[in-house]
Amino acid sequence: MKKYFEVSTKTIVATGLGAAIFTLLFMYVKIPSPVPETSFQTAYGVSSFFATLFGPIAGGLIAFIGHAISDAVQYGSPWWSWVIASGVASFIFGFAYKNTKVEEGEFKGKDILTFNIIQIIGNVIAWLVVAPILDIVIYREPVNLVFTQGAIAAVMNSISAGVLGTLLLLAYSATRTKKGSLTKK
Repeated sequence: MKKYFEVSTKTIVATGLGAAIFTLLFMYVKIPSPVPETSFQTAYGVSSFFATLFGPIAGGLIAFIGHAISDAVQYGSPWWSWVIASGVASFIFGFAYKNTKVEEGEFKGKDILTFNIIQIIGNVIAWLVVAPILDIVIYREPVNLVFTQGAIAAVMNSISAGVLGTLLLLAYSATRTKKGSLTKK
C-alpha cells in the first residue's frame, strides 16, 4: 500500500502541471447540462490520466487545487463540497497507478477495464456520496437537488474520465518502451 503514497520531485512537478491544466480545462472546456450547476467536464479525463501515472496523492491534489482555483477565479470563492469531491474522485483514480502497465508500454483490455472500474468507483463515491452530503451539511442545499446534481455529475465525469482518460493513457503507453522489446547484440 505504501507504494501508492510515495511522493517524489516528479510527483510534485506533475501535480503543479496537472493542477494548471485542470484549472484551465475546468474553466473553459466544458459542456453545460440541463441540470443547474453541472457540466460535462473534460478536466476529469486529464486528472484520471495524471492520477494513473503519478498516484492518488497527485491525482487528489490536482483536482482539489484545480477546482478550488477555478471556482475562486470564476465565482469569487470555492464551492468546497464539490472541490473536496473532485479531490476524492481523483484520489481514487490514483489507485489505477500500480494496477495498470501503462509505464511498461502496455495498456490493453485488462488494464483498460481495471482503470475504468476504478474511475467509475471514484466518480460514484465522490458525486453520489461526498458532494451531496457535504452540500447538505455545509450549505443546507435541498436534498433532491444535490442528489440529482450528483447523479448527473457521476455519469458525465465517468464518461469524461472513461473516454478522455483512456485515450490519453493509450497514447502515452504507446510512447513507452515495451518490456522485453530491446535485445542486446
